[in-house]
Amino acid sequence: MFSVTADPEPPRLFVAGEALIDLVAEPDGRFRPIPGGSPANVAVGLSRLGGTASLLARLGTGAFGSTIRAHLEADGVDLAHAVTTSDPATLAVVTLDEHGRAAYDFYAEGTADWGWTADELPDPLPDGTLALVTGSIAAAREPGASALLELLRRERRRGEVSLVVDPNLRPSLLGPRDAVRARWDDLIGLADVVKVSDEDLEWLVPGAPPAEVAADWAGRGPSLVVVTYGADGALGVTSAGTSVRVRTPPVDVVDTVGAGDAFTAGLVDGLRLAGLLGRPGEDRLAGTGADGLRAVLDRAALVAAITCARAGADPPTAAQVSAAAH
Repeated sequence: MFSVTADPEPPRLFVAGEALIDLVAEPDGRFRPIPGGSPANVAVGLSRLGGTASLLARLGTGAFGSTIRAHLEADGVDLAHAVTTSDPATLAVVTLDEHGRAAYDFYAEGTADWGWTADELPDPLPDGTLALVTGSIAAAREPGASALLELLRRERRRGEVSLVVDPNLRPSLLGPRDAVRARWDDLIGLADVVKVSDEDLEWLVPGAPPAEVAADWAGRGPSLVVVTYGADGALGVTSAGTSVRVRTPPVDVVDTVGAGDAFTAGLVDGLRLAGLLGRPGEDRLAGTGADGLRAVLDRAALVAAITCARAGADPPTAAQVSAAAH
């Protein structure tokens, strides 16, 4: 099993994608605005876990945009590479069922998150960057998705940064299934790490067993593919053939908002602590044994479980994860 040591000055982790407002339905019928968006949630999670997280996002200048910016800055997310735009913030209306599972409706036409142009994205990423994490709507919705795809292609050719992708699909905002599948085939081929939910797999490849899809994707380029099953845990498969299944720690679920994003943050942070990100860690990531992979996945599952025990996308700090693990 690998050993984990804390970094006095953690290397930088970049996250690219949307930072929006979740309008969460309250019992009295009112809606409460909460900053969210999958990539923004991942950046917050990484920062709370002790990483130096930089967010590539397009942030509006209106009231909601200012709310998003203040939230990210309060959690220590670096916004030096974020773009300021006069476009309005994207809104996601969130409703919860009796089990705390979230459903989303979006107001996303003409909003800030999708307007990336090539000159708004760094070329290359700064020296010392360990990983670039992206996915969700921004990686699949034009016109900005093509600019993000080119960023990943450039960094893949450069070979200095680990690329992590998570589909986190929102079908109502995407195009035809075949076009979305083709885009994700491109992204999977570029990635070093893929994290995907069983729900997303059912939409992308209906009826296919998740373990078989994970093994197939691990043969296309990624060193590691992780499938999450919500309350039923997660599966990790490496390109070298190691396969590990872990359980989700039992918790009293308040809601599932941000749980998948918390898992992604926990996964990336665990790989960082294990020295498995960045160019020096590339071969080690593919060759990670079952014990090392299980330790990373167990921690990521714990980060997600703690988030489920709280209202909204509220990932834990490293100290809170350590306390819960003992």
